[in-house]
Order: sequence, then structure tokens, then C-alpha cells
Amino acid sequence: MPPTIDAGATAWLLASTALVLLMTPGLALFYGGMVRSTGVLNMIMMSFVSIPLVTVTWLIAGYSLTFDDDLGGGLLGGLSHLGLSGISPSTVHGQIPEILFATFQLTFAILTAALVSGAIADRAKFSAWMLFVPIWSLLVYVPVAHWVWGPDGWIARLGALDYAGGLVVEIVSGASGLALALVLGPRLGFKLDSMRPHNLPLVLLGVGLLWFGWFGFNAGSALAADGKAAAIFLNTLVAGCTGMLGWLFVEQRRDGHPTTFGAASGVVAGLVAITPACGTVGVMGAVVVGALAGVVCSYAVGWKFRLGYDDSLDVVGVHLMGGIVGTILIGLLATAVMTDGPAGLFYGGGLAQLGKQILAVAVVGLYAFGVTYVLGKIIDRFFGFRVDKETESSGIDLVLHAESAYEHGVVGHGPIGGGGAAHSPFSGLSRDLRRENQDEQP
Repeated sequence: MPPTIDAGATAWLLASTALVLLMTPGLALFYGGMVRSTGVLNMIMMSFVSIPLVTVTWLIAGYSLTFDDDLGGGLLGGLSHLGLSGISPSTVHGQIPEILFATFQLTFAILTAALVSGAIADRAKFSAWMLFVPIWSLLVYVPVAHWVWGPDGWIARLGALDYAGGLVVEIVSGASGLALALVLGPRLGFKLDSMRPHNLPLVLLGVGLLWFGWFGFNAGSALAADGKAAAIFLNTLVAGCTGMLGWLFVEQRRDGHPTTFGAASGVVAGLVAITPACGTVGVMGAVVVGALAGVVCSYAVGWKFRLGYDDSLDVVGVHLMGGIVGTILIGLLATAVMTDGPAGLFYGGGLAQLGKQILAVAVVGLYAFGVTYVLGKIIDRFFGFRVDKETESSGIDLVLHAESAYEHGVVGHGPIGGGGAAHSPFSGLSRDLRRENQDEQP
């Protein structure tokens, strides 16, 4: 009997795909609020432009190279689905349409590329970023995704577990962000000037959208509307909560006051860490994973000041470290009930699973860092990856995009410097209102 499409699973995955896609605009707002006011539009644009760039790349070759039958050695998929060739609305992946599965996986690839941008905020050329994203997606994201999630990927065959992207999304983006931060060098004034988030409400709004989308990210990865998806949903909620509490605990103890920015960062840390473990640990395991990530990441974000790398928006401290915490804890906290087989050390599984998790973390992290560093150096050498000092000082939004997030009509609606508000689309309305007020005067 040919495989049939399950309507309930398909409906849930359609909703989950939309939720995960929403995470990239949520990330754009989160990152946009964290930078200085002169770079908020550039930061938002780096996330938004990742959507079309990765989409085109994924549909042409990315999906086939990730999920087609292995070419050999568990390193890369085949080419039979280039341009989604051979996939129609009736083609089935398990109990869902394969075209929907491809779209769901596309949203993961988009978000991963967008995450990297946070490490180089306020100083990267937008044109260089547009060149970097599709090449990086094919050279870094696609191979690692095949290793972990492909039908014959070597990490999958090894038995290392990554349910929803601790290796593929979090460690890849964090290690790649570190590599690019080293290629571009620190921002002007790093360690000297205050570089606090310019808009905390925007940060909190972005985190809210990320948390909302993360339920599709994790529970959608079950590819079914069943009890396991419900358990993953709860694990995701719990880890976000305990991540926030862990980060606030550190802030209160270390700094004497909990902050809204710390609360937002703690939520993200907890969600990052539970991403690989959401389908492998029980609810008490999720409590531990989230809390430990909140504590570890709250200290890790300060390492950049000691070590001298300028990870602008803490991609390394939160995503790389959170991904490492969550992926390794699988080796300790995985339960056979959730995995349908392998168990962690604390649940009678011995050291074998822990060793597999550590090996996968090390290889993926080193691969993503090394390839990204070389790619960044090549782009920087031939095209230039960093803006000049004058552009960075005067404001990257104005120079690269001819716009400002908080000034109406100065640019974008007329010649730069050509009369300021006189070119505003609101100026005519203002004159009309002044005339009405004058006419009403006795």
C-alpha cells in the first residue's frame, strides 16, 4: 500500500513552518534593539535579506545536497533533487508532503544564517554579507545538516543525537560567528565605549516572537501531532523559563540587580540549549538544561572582553555555548522513553552516548569555524568585508542604506542633505495643519 499523507501531521507542520519563519523577523527585532541606534536598520536588514538569499540557494541545491541519498562516507547528499526536481505535491516524506518537509527545513537554514550576523554587527558591508550568505549556506550549513539529519549522515550513523538543531543551528552559527568576528576585528571603541542596547522594548518584543516561534522549531521537528510533540512543546516552555531564572540569579548575585536584558538573554540561552535535547530528555531534564544554560551563558558573554574578540551581540556566548551545553547534556540526561533507545549516563546509559555527543560537538564546531574563517578571509581579501572607519563612525544606516530608523524625511525621501524635513512625506501635511490652525485664529 503506498504511503498516505496524514492530515493532522501536515496541518501541524504547516503551522510550525510559519512559526519558524517568524523567528527570523523576531531575531531581526531582537538584534535591532541590541545595537546602537545608528545601525538598527542595517542589523534588521541582515536578517531579512537572509530569507530570500537562503531560500533561492536551498531550493536550487541546498535541499538535495542535505536530504538526498548520500554520495559516500556520510558527508554530502546527492543531486537528484536539484531545483526540487522529482518532488511534487503528492510526493511523501513519512506521512507528510515532501515539499512541506523541504520548506520546513528551509526555515531552519534561513534562521541559522541570520544568527551569524549578530557577531559582526555595526561594521560589516551589506554587499559582502549578501555574497557570504549563499556561499556559506552551501559550504557550512548544508554539509553539517546532512551529517546530522541526512539519511546516511556520518553523525547520524555514529549515534550522536541532535533533535532540532543544537549542532546544526546553534553550534554552527556560534562557531561561524566567532570566525567572522575575528576576520573583521573589533568595533571602533570596543572595550572603551558604552555599547549598550539602544531599545530594550524592541529586544523584549523580539524575544517574545522568538519564543513563540521556537515551539514550531522544536515541537514541529516531531513531524507529527502526537504525544511526543506535546512533550517537546512543554520542554521548550520549561527550558525558556529556567534559562531566564538562571541568568537572573547570576545577575542578582554578581551585579546586585536583575535586568530586563538579562531576562531576555536567559530565555534565549535556555531555548538554545533545549533545542538539541527537547526530544531526548524528560521535563525534569529540561529544567536542568535550561537553568544550567542560563548560568553558563551569563558568564560566557563576558569572555569576549578577556579574550579580545568582539562578538557584538553575544552569538558565541549564547548560541555556541548554549548549543554545547544542551548537546553534551543529552549524554547525561537522555531517557529511553523519549529517544526510544539510547539513554544518558544518569539514566543507565553509560558513557558511550556522552562520548558521541562530545565528538560531534568538537567536529562540527571546528568545521564551521575553519570553513567560515577561510571564506570570510577570501571575501575580505577580494571584496572587503568591513566598512571603513568613517562609515562606522558616522552611522552605518545612513551611509549604506540612506535611511535612519528614528528620523523622518532626512534621507530616503529626497536627496541626502537636501533640505532635511522639507523632503519629508509629512511636510505637506504639516503645512496644511498650520494653515488650518491659522485660519481658525480670531
